[in-house]
Amino acid sequence: MKFKLPPSSQNWISLIGATIALISLFMIIFLLAVTVVLEQRAAYLGLVTYILLPAVMVTGLLLIPIGMWLNMRKRVAKKGAKAGWPIINLNDIHHRNAFFVFSIGTTVFLFLSAIGSYEAFHFTESNTFCGTLCHSVMHPEYLAYQNSPHAQVACVACHVGPGANWYVRSKMSGLYQVYATTTNIYPRPIPTPIKNLRPAREVCEQCHWPEKFYAHKIRLETHFLTDEQNTRWDISLVMKIGSPQSALGLVEGIHWHINPHVKVEYIASDAARENLPWVRYTNLETGEVKVYQDQDNLLDQAALDTLEVRTMDCMDCHNRPSHLYRAPTKFINTAMTAGYISPELPEIKALSIELCAQEYPTNDSAMTHIREEITRFYSENYPDIYEQKSDLIENAIVSLQNVFSANIFPEMKVRWDAYPDHIGHLEYNGCFRCHNDLHATDAGEVIDKECNSCHFINAQGVPGNAEVALVGEALEFKHPEDIGESWKESLCVDCHSGLNP
Repeated sequence: MKFKLPPSSQNWISLIGATIALISLFMIIFLLAVTVVLEQRAAYLGLVTYILLPAVMVTGLLLIPIGMWLNMRKRVAKKGAKAGWPIINLNDIHHRNAFFVFSIGTTVFLFLSAIGSYEAFHFTESNTFCGTLCHSVMHPEYLAYQNSPHAQVACVACHVGPGANWYVRSKMSGLYQVYATTTNIYPRPIPTPIKNLRPAREVCEQCHWPEKFYAHKIRLETHFLTDEQNTRWDISLVMKIGSPQSALGLVEGIHWHINPHVKVEYIASDAARENLPWVRYTNLETGEVKVYQDQDNLLDQAALDTLEVRTMDCMDCHNRPSHLYRAPTKFINTAMTAGYISPELPEIKALSIELCAQEYPTNDSAMTHIREEITRFYSENYPDIYEQKSDLIENAIVSLQNVFSANIFPEMKVRWDAYPDHIGHLEYNGCFRCHNDLHATDAGEVIDKECNSCHFINAQGVPGNAEVALVGEALEFKHPEDIGESWKESLCVDCHSGLNP
């Protein structure tokens, strides 16, 4: 028996729609097979499979009823009758065939749509989608993330977090990002979305259990000076993350700021939250309140009434947990400590700092300049070393290129000074935004910058001739270069810009 459909389905629009839908369906099935069997996870393949082709298929399916409706209107108009609602008569074989085609097709379509929607959801939540789809824009962020402690944590775990409402908000904000990328109007560097970040208690505390407090931790740092010998200077710090014993909780130490019995609030006078002229401390158990104001930047009552009062949380210090661009002095120290850049090469620290301090139009131009300058420097100034230790020079060139490429991205104007890191106080104000001896109450109580509040030094100096403290005691900081007592009067960032040892 010949399979028959209603006459209204016999039109070019419906035929074109059915053809588009079938071709799209077969392409989706084929690409799904490629994804599953060959394990291809390319970003653009997922974009085509789960988003673009389904949209094309739905468009084709919509053309089928549109064509049938236009055909029916045309037929009715020819007869001079008034158009009415379509009549479905299952006793008519044409209608019956159309009904079964529609029912079976809809069932199959809904089933495939459920699978496709699920896969599309997971694709748009994947690290591949977030980090590689807009490669030139997100390349710095994605590379920094891959080298971070959170490299095994999905991007959306922090940037979206749990809950459907934040998922929708993230996709809505992503629409403008797509537009900005397509039209090439996005800023360089990409600004940190401070205002759009969820509170740390809703995201960070999904993994970092705030009730689990940690005690002291030893931290050893190795620095190389910018003299000819690349003099090594070690410093061992005992970080007061919490109390001396974890059983005591957060009665003192760095993480005291998130003590559940204490509330710390602040007002920032700039969008980046680098300047904090007003701080309020509240003891939630006793009700004691103290207000500290920067005596060099006092806010009047009008400003206090209009500016946002923010409660301090993890992100106010850990503001670059996954996208940290280290300063040259740090990543060069790390490379030299690991032996990738040999300290045996005279002046290599100073030379590396000088090369990283320059601004380049592209990464390729930076790579070329680094190789040319290091080669020229040693061939002209240290010809014997250039001849005898060419392997160390080559290793230094390649290693400096690698660490440069992991932290500085000329095309996007991304470098350490574009994204301040609030952990510490060497290259950025960080802790000194509040702990600077300037924030005081009306009664004269000051938020001081006493070093031993957060850590104390138990060893420092040149290896083999280092100064070591007795157990339980602390050393006074000794600057590697003789600058007298001036380090006590100023902030580290006044001299250190990421280019100093």
